[in-house]
Amino acid sequence: MGQAPKRCAWAGDDPLYQAYHDREWGVPCRDERRLFEFLLLEGAQAGLSWITILRKRENYRAAFDDFDPERIARYGPERIADLLENPGIVRNRLKIHSAVNNARACLEAREAFGSFSDFIWGFVDGVPRINHWRHRGEVPVRTPVSDAMSRELRRRGFTFAGSTICYAYMQA
Repeated sequence: MGQAPKRCAWAGDDPLYQAYHDREWGVPCRDERRLFEFLLLEGAQAGLSWITILRKRENYRAAFDDFDPERIARYGPERIADLLENPGIVRNRLKIHSAVNNARACLEAREAFGSFSDFIWGFVDGVPRINHWRHRGEVPVRTPVSDAMSRELRRRGFTFAGSTICYAYMQA
């Protein structure tokens, strides 16, 4: 029998959380759609637990056209009204409007930087940051890099992009 992987305490014993921890969290990603997905989900998570969002993730994929920013950017009032009635996602008007807004800002960043991935990875000069926290209490909720990312995202029109969200986003 194989040894269980070493996990952070936050992964707990929920299989969905553990799978996320083992396969996605902290794994460098340059795929634009996946990067946009995590940004949208981190915004949806604000004020909620991450496991709540993970449990709704497949519903988000279906509701938001598999996180295709080109399609989401074209959502109008009727589609937004449908999303507000969708029990499979967080039905918060500000968060849904933010997803549409952020899709548009994502496309603008892509235009300005060649790719959304290049824009996001530019905050760390294209190199993942590896921290070596020994205790959970040492992990900050924001960093100078997440502060800079937040400022620039908001300057470019992104919403639900505060420093704490950006730090969680960079970890994801």
